[in-house]
Amino acid sequence: MSTGTRDAKRVTTHTLQEMKSQGVPISMLTAYDFSLARLVDASGVDVMLVGDSASNVMAGHETTLPITLDEMIYHASSVVRAVQRSLVVVDLPFGTYQGNTKGALNSAIRIMKESGAHAVKLEGGREVIGSIERILSAGIPVMGHLGLTPQSIYKFGTYVVRAKEEAEAQRLREDAKLLEQAGCFAIVLEKIPAQLATEVARSVHIPVIGIGAGGGVDGQVLVLHDMLGINKEFNPRFLRRYANLHQVITDAVGAYVADVRSRSFPSADEQY
Repeated sequence: MSTGTRDAKRVTTHTLQEMKSQGVPISMLTAYDFSLARLVDASGVDVMLVGDSASNVMAGHETTLPITLDEMIYHASSVVRAVQRSLVVVDLPFGTYQGNTKGALNSAIRIMKESGAHAVKLEGGREVIGSIERILSAGIPVMGHLGLTPQSIYKFGTYVVRAKEEAEAQRLREDAKLLEQAGCFAIVLEKIPAQLATEVARSVHIPVIGIGAGGGVDGQVLVLHDMLGINKEFNPRFLRRYANLHQVITDAVGAYVADVRSRSFPSADEQY
């Protein structure tokens, strides 16, 4: 019996706060479609992130920038229909919240109304506080995201570890406090030194979820297709592969093709 079957109580932002208070690590994975989201939810994952990483793993783009709000709503709607327990958080895509608080609010409202999601996530610190506050004013929960922010890849020019220098580390500390004070219910820290991530997690009262940020935070998140081994090309240090579905799927499809060619499929038992 899966964890999700044993405990079908809906995870909320309040649940995550209680988990931090009690020292219970939070599990978070990405999901983009109904079938996989149903499996992930039944396995007991606490938070399902409909990430803009769909731009990479579902659409084949080089970066997260091309995915649109309509496409994010499509993926989020598919996930929400599958979920009975997990908290569903949806990324606001690039260009839908930067520099325009009204646009940010309208984007968040569309996600909540049209997909049925439970919260939104957006990247950045002090530069997006206005958008965060405006979204929160409508009663929409917001998860923050600091450290490596993939939507800013052309600004950084690289996916290397962020906040290794003290000036950037101090800015990150301050931004984490600003996000907490603004009302964010949680923060994702991506690809920063483990010691800094631990320090930040201890300095704020809201949950801090890491990806490539060490084990001293309140929870972990990975991209589903990476941890299942569907993608072979992406091999960062922080990624642990829990399966090798690339091999499983290619072997299965190859066997199917061979059976079709040899006319061994369908057999007599597989016909009407």
